[in-house]
Amino acid sequence: MIRINEIKLSLDDGEELLKPRAAKALKINEKYIKLLSIFKKSVDARRKDDVHFTYSVDVEIALDEAQIVQKCKSNKVQRVKPYTYEMPVNNRASQFRPIVVGFGPAGMLAGIILAEAGLRPIILERGKDIDARQRDVNTFWTKAKLDEESNVQFGEGGAGTFSDGKLTTGIKSPFIRKVLQELYEAGAPEEILYSSKPHIGTDRLAIVVKNIRKKIERLGGEVRLECKLEKLLVANGFVHGVHYTHRGEGYDIETDSVIMAIGHSARDTVEMLYHMGVEIIQKPFSVGARIEHPQSLINKAQYGKFADHPKLGAADYKLSCHGLHERGAYTFCMCPGGTVVAAASEKEGVIVNGMSSLARDGQNANSALLVGIEPKDFPSEHPLAGIYYQREIEHKAFELAGGNYKAPAQLVGDFLQNKKSTVLGDVEPTYPIGVTLTDLGKCLPEKVKHTMQSAIVEMDKKLNGFKLYDAVLTAPETRSSSSVRIVRDEFLQCNISGVYPCGEGAGYAGGIVSAAVDGIKCAHAVLADEH
Repeated sequence: MIRINEIKLSLDDGEELLKPRAAKALKINEKYIKLLSIFKKSVDARRKDDVHFTYSVDVEIALDEAQIVQKCKSNKVQRVKPYTYEMPVNNRASQFRPIVVGFGPAGMLAGIILAEAGLRPIILERGKDIDARQRDVNTFWTKAKLDEESNVQFGEGGAGTFSDGKLTTGIKSPFIRKVLQELYEAGAPEEILYSSKPHIGTDRLAIVVKNIRKKIERLGGEVRLECKLEKLLVANGFVHGVHYTHRGEGYDIETDSVIMAIGHSARDTVEMLYHMGVEIIQKPFSVGARIEHPQSLINKAQYGKFADHPKLGAADYKLSCHGLHERGAYTFCMCPGGTVVAAASEKEGVIVNGMSSLARDGQNANSALLVGIEPKDFPSEHPLAGIYYQREIEHKAFELAGGNYKAPAQLVGDFLQNKKSTVLGDVEPTYPIGVTLTDLGKCLPEKVKHTMQSAIVEMDKKLNGFKLYDAVLTAPETRSSSSVRIVRDEFLQCNISGVYPCGEGAGYAGGIVSAAVDGIKCAHAVLADEH
């Protein structure tokens, strides 16, 4: 197969032009191209007077590939080998079924691999099935009634289910392709296989999650919902089983392999592990707020005169800078045409996140604006101090907004002037339970506030209109990543043999794709263990 990079098409060109342009790049007649597929597609908006699409395509030709590539003498043309996932050899001698705790991206992919290997995994998920979970989340958003076991953080699909379904990642791994293929086969749009900024959309994610569960079950695995891990059964430093509860009843399962894909919000589970003697260390995390602008403003800033072109859709952005105190500030999980969501999982705490549908057709754009928090900023050296710090911020926000899970909010212009907001401007906040206008400095740490102020001014120089006076900040965002790391060795096990800390909750991932990749790695580690 030959890959051809940097084929440009204007916004008005059709993709049928890819074939003749690929032939031109290879210096062959178009008739010799047997098959063409898009490997990557991106928008090039670096010049606002020339916004266009850039493609990488893979072609199969009826000629000698090596000879044609050599003849081209171009770094844009290269031979490639199509990616194929290869299941590692199963070295397990154990007759016990492996246990996976958590059914978010890490748990789902770990479950798929173990099921494909014939190990019939049992997956324990503390929350409800996706349909019941959606009903509980909607009840919280409309009536402010929080179910602590079925919410934006807990339930089938994990926290990523109520997000943009963003599949961008900064990691490099051949397993990324396996993740994307599994999501596509489960019902995600085909474009995730080649888009430079793939996303599934909250509305489509529910279908994907359900189909992944059905696949695992077809392969002999089990997904046990509303089953909360209460403790590991350990003897002589080895795991021998798990104890879990289901609707008030307790059950034990004997096993020698447990993948802990618990997610970044299972604080009670982390505390249980800590009290059992599992080695846990502090880890940096981030704190900030969601910033909302009119989507039309972002479109114009990014695409100029092409902002309303139907092929472009809603524009996004990714910004970063260093503000006061030399603390990093950056935007994260930007949701074009999306909404700010209520993401609490504990009583009397407020947390915000963002999500958008596949169409991304909402009036507002929102993104997390975050500031890095280092362990030296934590209130103590206790391994779980970051969790307690997050919780303190969330409780302050709850009280500041007047209770009942409303979120504190402030206009960007007022925030920059250290002035309490009293009236909204042209941007209507989308947080579903409602906001209380206030001074966010009363719930955000002082250094976070000052760094955000500096960052907004700097980011406006990169994206015109970012410091729009009427833009709305809704706080706090505290769950972008875990504040702990569960230490694991070269075999991906913690100091209890047979226990594999995995994904975001263990401190080894930061998004849907990286968590899913870590799930694959941990499943491979289980297969490699000869016990």
